[in-house]
Amino acid sequence: MHLSRTPAEAAAVAAVAAVDSPQSCEADSAEPSHPAGRTDARPLYVPVRRCACGFALRVFRSPLGERTAVAFTTERRLSDVLGPDQAAVRLALPAVRALASPLGVDQVSVDPQLTASPVRTD
Repeated sequence: MHLSRTPAEAAAVAAVAAVDSPQSCEADSAEPSHPAGRTDARPLYVPVRRCACGFALRVFRSPLGERTAVAFTTERRLSDVLGPDQAAVRLALPAVRALASPLGVDQVSVDPQLTASPVRTD
């Protein structure tokens, strides 16, 4: 069976596979996974939404109005910020970046704490 993947999907699959590789544990990784600069390559909880083809990455806005993908280090943190019904997948940071990049999103916020209230439609 042959699977056809876009370059972004292929990069995401490769990034997720890299989490299990022996090289992923090296401390001199060039890509920080956290704003504090830790180089931890463990999977993060990434909010998604259901769509016709399965799931799609949710994109948010930073407090300054820039588009950003978000990821959380624990399921509890995701639930505290976005609610207990928020769907999520586990991805390593390079996979999140690979999925966000084709959308024009260059920023990934890890463990954001500020959110706005949902929009009411009265």
